Amino acid sequence: MIGTGSTGQQVITALAPVVDKLTVFVRTPQYSVPVGKRPVTTEQIDAIKADYEGIWTQIKGSGVAFGFEESIMPAMSVSEEERRRVYEDAWQHGGGFHFMFGTFGDIATDEEANETAASFIRAKIAKIIEDPETARKLMPTGLFARRPLCDDGYFLVFNRPNVEAVAIKENPIREITPKGVVTEDGVLHELDVLVFATGFDAVDGNYRRTEIRGRNGLNINDHWAGQPTSYLGTSTANFPNWFMVLGPNGPFTNLPPSIETQVEWISNTIQYAQRNGVRAIEPTPEAQAEWTETCPQIANMTVFTKVESWIFGANIAGKKPSVLFYLGGLSNYRAVLDDVTSHGYRGFELKSADPADPAVA
Repeated sequence: MIGTGSTGQQVITALAPVVDKLTVFVRTPQYSVPVGKRPVTTEQIDAIKADYEGIWTQIKGSGVAFGFEESIMPAMSVSEEERRRVYEDAWQHGGGFHFMFGTFGDIATDEEANETAASFIRAKIAKIIEDPETARKLMPTGLFARRPLCDDGYFLVFNRPNVEAVAIKENPIREITPKGVVTEDGVLHELDVLVFATGFDAVDGNYRRTEIRGRNGLNINDHWAGQPTSYLGTSTANFPNWFMVLGPNGPFTNLPPSIETQVEWISNTIQYAQRNGVRAIEPTPEAQAEWTETCPQIANMTVFTKVESWIFGANIAGKKPSVLFYLGGLSNYRAVLDDVTSHGYRGFELKSADPADPAVA
């Protein structure tokens, strides 16, 4: 197994009980907290069903849109004992985003606060993994600043006698042979199957692999030659009447609420165009440039930009790392969409013309 991110952890915990031997090649140890699986009572289910409207109102008015109240309390405003209590409660409750955003309000923005969360998780890892050397290989360092992970017994897996961790930053992979993987120390790690859970080309990758052409035959890859750009994460200049869902610099949240937000906005925009005889709509280059500048400004206020991560495209060889998300939260994002709409689709150029006109084709 190569990869210990979200997918890697899920595959590792599923494979470990059913294979004779599992070797995990660890490049970047990850911070992870329990997922929080537990039985749900009939009463809890009924309460949720009875409050759908309230739940969705809370989600749409929140930042990360996971259905919990996000903390606004600074981590350093309470005693160390109180911080440990808050973190322990969150650990028992489960959920990666809940641990980062439901405990204290500045873990994602203040390095000192972030370290209090990171050190708590590191202490948990050291306690869970029985072998000190294995714990060392799996121990994250630095900021707790990648996508907040949660797992179903990931660290416990490494207490199994059939699971081995190999730290490939200190003992790199030399070659892959028909029999297995050879590391720099000359050891052949025999295997039957090699699983790569090394990430994906997030956000713009699938758009780039599709034949998408805009005005005058402009290919999306040429348009995004330097970095992917958009206005609001839904559209891009020179591609009239083309809308994206979760496009570049869309919101970094629980994705279904963001998808619903964008789909509703796009649907309303199409209805507006139909009612008002609009034949072409696309963002102006100026609005696109402003949004592309706004997103890094917000991201740079957080700790996320201080580490290499797939959320900035750092996992793709040859890809220029860049901000790919709007980190201002779903509530603020929805407010931006409402403001754009209420001001006559500010930042968009609307054209009413004959559909055969090549200028709007």
